[in-house]
Amino acid sequence: MFLKDDPKGVPAAAVDKLRKMLAFLQDMDNVAELRTIPVWKAHQLTGGRKGAWSLHVTRNWRLTFRVDGKEIVDIDFEDYH
Repeated sequence: MFLKDDPKGVPAAAVDKLRKMLAFLQDMDNVAELRTIPVWKAHQLTGGRKGAWSLHVTRNWRLTFRVDGKEIVDIDFEDYH
């Protein structure tokens, strides 16, 4: 979606917010910056997904990813419910 700017398969209510989130992730210098936008509810996951981060996109949808050094990896758009 992001690299091709193709929102196919993404709920319309999430497209603009996802674009902003992905651009932010691309430009951020460190993970502490994630907490500067409270409405994203940034938090690290636990259990079997320990180390992954989650950002709130819409009521049911989250953007999840891992940070490997300065790289954002394993990006996924997930329906939590």
